Order: sequence, then C-alpha cells, then structure tokens
Amino acid sequence: MAGALQGIRIIEFAGLGPAPFAGMMLADHGAEVIRVERPGGRFFREEAASRSRRSIIVDMKKPEGVELIKRLCRTADGIIEGFRPGVMEKLGLGPDVLLTDNPKLVYGRITGWGQTGPLAHAAGHDINYIALSGALHLVGRKGEPPVPPVNMVGDFGGGGMLIAFGIVSALLAVKMGHPGQVVDAAMTDGSALLAAMPYGLFAAGYYRDERGTNIIDGGAHYYDCYECADGRYISIGSIEPAFYAILREKLGLADDPAFDAQRNVAAWPELKQKLASLFRSRSSAEWCALLEGTDACFAPILSMTDAPHHPHNVARKTFLELDGVVQPAPAPRFSETPADTPSATEMGQDGEALLRELNYSEEEIEKMRDIIGASGMTP
Repeated sequence: MAGALQGIRIIEFAGLGPAPFAGMMLADHGAEVIRVERPGGRFFREEAASRSRRSIIVDMKKPEGVELIKRLCRTADGIIEGFRPGVMEKLGLGPDVLLTDNPKLVYGRITGWGQTGPLAHAAGHDINYIALSGALHLVGRKGEPPVPPVNMVGDFGGGGMLIAFGIVSALLAVKMGHPGQVVDAAMTDGSALLAAMPYGLFAAGYYRDERGTNIIDGGAHYYDCYECADGRYISIGSIEPAFYAILREKLGLADDPAFDAQRNVAAWPELKQKLASLFRSRSSAEWCALLEGTDACFAPILSMTDAPHHPHNVARKTFLELDGVVQPAPAPRFSETPADTPSATEMGQDGEALLRELNYSEEEIEKMRDIIGASGMTP
C-alpha cells in the first residue's frame, strides 16, 4: 500500500463500529493493518471498513494464541482494541504486558464510556453515548423527540476518527522521542468534542438549549430541508446575508418584505411554511437546474443509491467500486503521498504467511492450525 502512513504496522483486534473504521482509515493511507479475528467471528466483505487489511484468525483463549499475539505486537507500531475495559488484561494482553515487550507501542483503546468512570463497564451503543454527551439532544425538530443520526456521531465521528487521530498523534510523539503510551478514546468524549460549536455558541448566549430552534438545527427557514413536488428533498443553507439575498432573488422573493428580517426568530415558522409551499411546487430536478452551483447554498438530498452517480462525486471519485460493492473512497487527499486503491480482504487469508514472518517453523505452523483457524469467509 502507498500512502502517508506507509511503513507503519498496526494490529487491529476485530470488532464492530469504531475500531474497524479506524483500521480502515489507517489502512487506506498506507499503514499495514493486521486484523486479528476470532474463530467463528463474522466478517462482511461488503463492509468498507474491512478493506485493505491483512487478516489472521487467532484463538486468544489458548496460551499459544496469546503468545502469537504478543509476538505480533512486538513487531507493531500500534494496536487498536475496542473491548470493554479489563478484557485485554484478562487475556494477558493488557498495556502493562505489551508496552513492557515493546516500549514504543501505541496502545489504542476505543470504548463507548471510556476506560474509567462509573459507566465504564456498562453495555451501550452509539445512541447511548451521544445521549450522555448532549450531542443527541441537539438533533431533531422542536417539540419532538431527538432523532438518532444513524451511528455516525458516536461510532464513527466521535469514535473511529477520534482513535485514528489519537493513534497518529501518539505515533508522532514516539517519532519525537517520547515513549509509547495508551490512547483512551471514548465515544462520550468524542461526541462531546464534535458538539464543541453548539456548546460554545450556547455559552456565549447565541444558541438555545432547545433543538429545532436555532440557525443550524432546522429552526431557521433558510437552513433546512424541504420536500419537492416529486417527493424528493433538497437542502438550503443560506446563512450569510449575501447568500440569503441570492436565494431570495433565485426564488423570486427579493421584493417580498416578509423575508427582509432574516434573523427575526419569531418570523421563522411562517417563512418556513412559505418556503415549504414554494418548494413543493416544482420537482427536485427543476430546483437543481435553478439553484445548484449558485451561491444560494443549495444541494439535493441524495440517497445512497443516487449519491455515487452525482457529477460532482463522479468528478472527485468520492466513491469507488470494490469487488462489485460501491463504497466511499479514501479521504482526505494527499498531494505527495496519495492513498492507493483499496483492496478486498478475506478473513484469515494471511495466517500462515504471518506465522512465517514471525519465524515460526513449518512444524510449529502445523501445530498451530487449530489456533489460527481456517482461512476464508464465515457465513
């Protein structure tokens, strides 16, 4: 793999959500990511987060499997694990052990609640973590329940990206002469961090602690989603007065005095109804022809089926097809160390090769077959 992280080796302990997403980000940009799977684990090649890895199946409940993992981690720059606090320690693979073996190792830990705190050992999912951080409270319509934003805010933005950033930061610290360390990434912390702007605006008195009543949460008529005549939806984000003026001009509202007081919160509900009626009068294609590419701050709301085919996404190659599966392409873009094209991964495909790289003899490899399992996909 080419990329900015070429030469970095990461051991990823297979899981769901943020850990494989972080592994994907690092692998996309050139790191050699070795994914350690459990026997009988589930693996979906259709999942973008599983791409561009090496893969080995290891039974970590057996001493030989634990020793194999230790040997792998001695060769690594970093690890990613997403188990509950204490699980890796019970396996004999906690940071005290692995950092003693490899003092420059970056030990990345991603959990929902974090390694410490009264909820650290409780079960949970994305929705719970972003609920506790206040992030979920921000999403939804006034007077209605919060709307779960899929699992993008907790698992991926506040989790996977957070641990990927933490690992790369700690790797840079090692390069600057610091020792390896533990990176404790919690989705409660990460989703709170993603809400830094609303928290800051709220502290300054510019944001209400009530969803659906603010400029950027759908409260304002000029920053919202609207249905069109064909049942499709478009988005408007004309916050700045200059862009708002362009929106009014394009929509034929420049001479309507009702739209003059852009920041009059009391007028927002009525103005929103007027815009809703107007947008329902034409199809989404007609609105795209009128507004797309202008400074009105407009975009159609595309489905996962449609988004990969939009001309802008096609031009930027925002999506790619891997083994017949359409998925987002690596990002961000690097001018000097561009990412390679991702590759598909098969569960356990590199088991024997990795054992040979770790100097296991052919006789030892034969004895390890029940430890590393069989390669291939699981149903």
